[in-house]
Amino acid sequence: MSTTVAFEKARAEGRAALIGYLPAGYPTVDGSIAALKAMVEAGVDAVEIGLPYSDPVIDGPTVQAAVEAALKAGTTTADVLRVVEAVAATGAPAVVMSYWNPLQRYGAAAFARDLAAAGGSGVITPDLTPDADDSWIPAAREHGLDTVFLVAPSSTDERIAMTTAACRGFVYATSVMGVTGTREQVGDAASGLVARTKATTELPVAVGLGVSNAAQAAEIAAFADGVVVGSAFVRRMLDAPDPASGAASIAELAADLARGVRER
Repeated sequence: MSTTVAFEKARAEGRAALIGYLPAGYPTVDGSIAALKAMVEAGVDAVEIGLPYSDPVIDGPTVQAAVEAALKAGTTTADVLRVVEAVAATGAPAVVMSYWNPLQRYGAAAFARDLAAAGGSGVITPDLTPDADDSWIPAAREHGLDTVFLVAPSSTDERIAMTTAACRGFVYATSVMGVTGTREQVGDAASGLVARTKATTELPVAVGLGVSNAAQAAEIAAFADGVVVGSAFVRRMLDAPDPASGAASIAELAADLARGVRER
């Protein structure tokens, strides 16, 4: 099921879609499944499941801490696919966020096949541009997966057009330059970037990097089709005394953010 379904549902309700991120395997594989399910039950429209990787170049310290813990616990790509399968069973689109190296090692065709078999909707590839590799897009298309690439404030109009042409499902617009992490204010470049991106595509445009509360979600929902929240959810898990408390805290934040995207 394409992530487009989540955006269409949100659009029909006159609001932006809410996408939540957590890395698979933190605090445990089963713990991440429970937390992601809690997120969906509390109002997240689609989930972004991180594939733990040892060199997460754009992840800030919060996400890095969780990813490192997941790796130390032995989380594998097979575990990530198990998380995808469990979350997809809820009916919410489940996309994997992965750097290119792990997918390349697994094999683009094999990963596309196995992700589709697990019920996954697609992959967000933050460090892969559409023109950098000729294996991933054909493999994803063969299995009906969304290919979500990133555009940034530094992207030229030409690069944005090239990127959106290769996207399926939605386009991921990074609202600020630099690594991920919650911020006090949403980047000023976000609305301009969304406008430039929308000029090149009919696909939904979701904004991520930095959203941590309902007010920021509402601010972005006023001009974007979707709001992506990652570090704020991960922080809830990191600060929790146990997995059950973490899942409850994540549900609380998801409900707050879900109200925010409805206040556009």
